[in-house]
Amino acid sequence: MKKIFLLLLITGLTSFSSLESDVYICVSKGAKRYHFTKTCKGLSNCKHTIKKVTLSEAKDLGLTLCGWED
Repeated sequence: MKKIFLLLLITGLTSFSSLESDVYICVSKGAKRYHFTKTCKGLSNCKHTIKKVTLSEAKDLGLTLCGWED
């Protein structure tokens, strides 16, 4: 019984940690920030497409967290 519980615990932790949150970015040359919500005040100036990406993708693009959500 302990082995099964331990196996479930380990499996649950690894699958939980592999979940990655999605963020929103403005797809333009001058974009510098990512946003946790699509309705963030910081995205109101976006004149281009707003795209949903993973947090790691946004960070790979060199984007940082929006000041309104900091």
